[in-house]
Amino acid sequence: MPCRLFTGRGSVMTLENQPFWKIKALEDMIPEEWESLDTTTCRCLVYSDRTLVSGDCVVLNPKTLREINRLPKTCAYRLLAEGKDLPDWHPLVSGRPKTVHEAGISVRDCVVPGRYVHPDDLLRKAGRKKRAKKKRKE
Repeated sequence: MPCRLFTGRGSVMTLENQPFWKIKALEDMIPEEWESLDTTTCRCLVYSDRTLVSGDCVVLNPKTLREINRLPKTCAYRLLAEGKDLPDWHPLVSGRPKTVHEAGISVRDCVVPGRYVHPDDLLRKAGRKKRAKKKRKE
């Protein structure tokens, strides 16, 4: 296993001067590397207890990652699982968490905690998604 070091930009580099995500399979990453892939979007206030607080929270690992299909196309885990590289705006590449917002792909100011959403609203949204998906197939 190659030696790792933390650079001043906040990313983990190997001694071969390659980012760990370019030379390691998801299954081979150590926990710190795995968790560092999602440094900006997972701002859960109770991260260590998130599955206790939210029953629909999925703990991602290489196995569950390949079993679920609801991750956004910009998700670092999904991109790497599909053999793609991390985009320039990802904090591990840019060295700056704000690049996610600057690139305009964050969900900041676009989402609300589930406790503020009425169950009927979730059902209506799910129905709209199904209808839109059906129209695309036609």
